[in-house]
Amino acid sequence: MDGQRRENVKIGSEVEIVLKEDQRTGKFTRGIVAKILTSSAFHHRGIKVRLKGGQVGRVQRIYPVFPKINEQEYQEGLI
Repeated sequence: MDGQRRENVKIGSEVEIVLKEDQRTGKFTRGIVAKILTSSAFHHRGIKVRLKGGQVGRVQRIYPVFPKINEQEYQEGLI
């Protein structure tokens, strides 16, 4: 999902961000969004967020949320 649009980024979403110090290396940090820091609807480098662990960076990837059936994630078409 597109991490450049604020409407796609939700508190509690699992995302991959790039930290400022990792911009040159391209290393991503995975975590849960605690706060959305970018106020504009779009940012070409990704919406800036703070993760639950305190790291701040720009969203590069948003992981999908699958519904749970009997406490297990259900992914249609996947076995």
